[in-house]
Amino acid sequence: MAAGLTANALRVLEARYLRRDSHGRIVETPEQLFQRVARAVSAAELLYGTAADAQRWEARFLEMCASLDFLPNSPTLMNAGTALGQLSACFVLPVDDTMESIFGTLRDMALVQRTGGGTGFSFSRLRPAGDLVASTGGAASGPVSFMRIYDCATENIKQGGRRRGANMGVLRVDHPDIDEFIGAKRDGGTLRNFNISVGATDEFMAAVESGGETLVRHPADGRALGRRPAQPLFNSICEAAWATGDPGVVFLDTLARGNPTPALGAIETTNPCGEVPLLPHESCNLGSINLAHLAVERDGRAALDWERLRGLVLDGIRFLDDVIGVNRFPTGESERVTAGNRKVGLGVMGFAELCILLGIPYGAAEAVRFAGELMRFIAAEARSASAQLAEERGGFPNWQHSAHAGAGPRLRNATQTSIAPTGTISIIADTSSSIEPLFALAYRRTNVLDGRPLVELNPLFVRALERRGADHPKILDLVQRTGRLGEAPGVPRDVRRLFMTALEIPPEQHVRIQAAFQRHVDNAVSKTINLAHDSTPGDIAQAYLLAHRLGCKGVTVFRYGSKEQQVLELGMGEEPYEHEHYARCDPGACRL
Repeated sequence: MAAGLTANALRVLEARYLRRDSHGRIVETPEQLFQRVARAVSAAELLYGTAADAQRWEARFLEMCASLDFLPNSPTLMNAGTALGQLSACFVLPVDDTMESIFGTLRDMALVQRTGGGTGFSFSRLRPAGDLVASTGGAASGPVSFMRIYDCATENIKQGGRRRGANMGVLRVDHPDIDEFIGAKRDGGTLRNFNISVGATDEFMAAVESGGETLVRHPADGRALGRRPAQPLFNSICEAAWATGDPGVVFLDTLARGNPTPALGAIETTNPCGEVPLLPHESCNLGSINLAHLAVERDGRAALDWERLRGLVLDGIRFLDDVIGVNRFPTGESERVTAGNRKVGLGVMGFAELCILLGIPYGAAEAVRFAGELMRFIAAEARSASAQLAEERGGFPNWQHSAHAGAGPRLRNATQTSIAPTGTISIIADTSSSIEPLFALAYRRTNVLDGRPLVELNPLFVRALERRGADHPKILDLVQRTGRLGEAPGVPRDVRRLFMTALEIPPEQHVRIQAAFQRHVDNAVSKTINLAHDSTPGDIAQAYLLAHRLGCKGVTVFRYGSKEQQVLELGMGEEPYEHEHYARCDPGACRL
């Protein structure tokens, strides 16, 4: 049986995940959903063992999911055990500088998105606007023009029939059309179905820091077309992000250093929310452990149940490897490349709630240390699990072409860990999303169920007030109107420190938490650096520079109130908080 599901969790399940008949009527309970997923995924065990083995793992997978200790990515919940059978969260598709490639990839994008998968693209190979097209004698229209075509197609494809399409578009910082790309979303309406990120190189970032120049290169052959000052270009990136939240930045050389299979090609882009850098045609399967369920009391103090976490990591990696075994891929090429590397991405949700339960303020240096300790443990156990699977089933086929060869035990999966945004699965699990801090203590979440709001008041906060005998009705009244404690009188100091919200936490701390996880994650980390409405482009510049210095693979910012519509709004009233305007939650909550 499924664990106690909240009203909001049931609403999300009914809207997106439970099966319906030909008349649109729900014909599945949450318990049956988890049974369907466990049965379909455990069928992969038949490829390597007996029917009894498959039945044993079916029971274990059901226990993990129904207890909400672990949940896979949305396409697995939606499609496992159905005729569609496409279970991967995200795909990267190549866009080369020919009409055949551009529109062939558009077709592949449609095939992926109709099954619920997100798509990432690098448009850096396309010639700039105005460049000569030899075959026709005409002028090229440039990358952004083709992005608009992809965006229009996505607008008319509702992923898996249940959610909006999601894309990532990356353009190298040295592309001649980078200025048009940076400003492409400034009007608030263009590229609505894209997250966009500038592909920044170490060379460019060094030029920004030194006040030097950066090259402009032709995408066809990399020849230099000229030089320009790096700082004004960087400033325009930060100003556009301040205004709209886009573009983010992807650090291409950092991606290259973390590429487990460099002999197979360069990584030029990521999935829509940035947590999985992928090769062309590659896909990835994601799952997240609910950390909020792992706090236990020992000797009168709260502690993390490390042994239980170890078990969930070991079995979570097996679950995700089994997903690859039973997946029905939308294209033959995606099946070939994915099967060659068998990348999976095990991550977490509920980190903020775990910190609260352990008495660790998210805004403190202790939280950074704990984040590193936690992810180091998960990464080591995930690698051990992948090595164990390799002994049972064989390593991933491209092992000999990988950076892993000769550097340790053979692995079943080229990557094992990733921190996804967990937008809707964290609602189902009734915990904080991913590694984000609490966005607010009371808020309205929109754009999850076709515009209908979900209203949420943090139960840990309510319990903390009650335990300490505070005047909680009065405090809760304020929180329900504003979403945060602010200067509310009568709040115990430890409660105030524990329940700082995303917009009260300095941007530097957001970046340091992300970097602490990234040091032990072999894919990437999806996290939003939330900023107050009165933040400046200079604040964003500092966040981007710090993220690069600390080894993050990419960074996304969002200044509250910079969009007319955003996913989370402070407070539970009908009007937004009237005194200050803050930031949205992670991009995954709006897209995935």
